[in-house]
Amino acid sequence: MPENVEVKVKDDLEKALRKFRRKYEAAGILRDVKQNMAWEKPSERRRRKKRQSIRRLRKQVARTDEEQ
Repeated sequence: MPENVEVKVKDDLEKALRKFRRKYEAAGILRDVKQNMAWEKPSERRRRKKRQSIRRLRKQVARTDEEQ
């Protein structure tokens, strides 16, 4: 959970909520909560992690191709 969100006297509530949401999303808390809402079979977890790693590798390859 994000530690603190400082709110200045000039800031309004909406601005403070936006700051909090940005920090909340950056910390990846919402993603973890959604993952833990339902039980995932070990085989599905392995497949998901494998897909994520392949996707991550493809992005790295694409970035290195762009740089060259």
